[in-house]
Amino acid sequence: MPELVTSFPLLLLVAVAGYLLGSIPFGIVMARLFGLGDLRQIGSGNIGATNVLRTGNKLAAFLTVIGDAGKGGAAVLLARALFAEDAAQLAGFAAFLGHCFPIFLGFKGGKGVATWLGTMLALAFPLGLVACATWLVTALIFRMSSLAALVAAAVSPVMALIMGWNSLILISIALAALIFHRHRANIARIKSGEEPRIGRKQSQD
Repeated sequence: MPELVTSFPLLLLVAVAGYLLGSIPFGIVMARLFGLGDLRQIGSGNIGATNVLRTGNKLAAFLTVIGDAGKGGAAVLLARALFAEDAAQLAGFAAFLGHCFPIFLGFKGGKGVATWLGTMLALAFPLGLVACATWLVTALIFRMSSLAALVAAAVSPVMALIMGWNSLILISIALAALIFHRHRANIARIKSGEEPRIGRKQSQD
C-alpha cells in the first residue's frame, strides 16, 4: 500500500509545483521555435498539438504532444519519487489544470488531452495505454481528435474499475469531467456535423 502524505503544506507545495509545470505552453513554444507565428492567432487559437498540426508542421505538432504529455507524466513521477502516491495524483491533476488554465497566458489554455494521457500513463501505465489505444482507434476511425478524446476519457474510469485500479477511479472521473467541460463547443459541433477532421488547416477546435 503506497504511503500517504498527511501534511497539508506539503500537498499544497506539490499542487503549486504541478500547476506551474503544467502551465508551460509547449504549443506556443514550438510554434515560435519553428517560426509558425503566434499559435493563438492561428486556426482555433488553441495552444494544443491539434492546432499546431493545422499549421502543417507535423514535427512541431509531435513535439508539442511530447511536451504536453511529458509535463503531466513528469509531475506524477517526481511527486511519487519525492513524496507518496497521493502527492503523485495531486501533482498530475494540478498539471492538467495548469495546462487548461495557465497563469502565464491569463488562464486561457488548451483542452488538456495530451497532458491527461501523460498523467494517466504515469499514474498507471496499463490504464494509460488503454486510454491511448482508445484515443488512437477512435481517431483513426472518425478522424476527429475531439471525439477520440471524449471517448477515451469516458472509457478511462470504467477501465480503472475493471482493471482493479480502484485508487484511480476518482481522479479518472474528475479528469474525464474536465475534458468534457473543455470540449463543450466540440460536442456541439460533433452533434451538428461541423467538427473539423484531424489535420485540416485553419479550422476551429
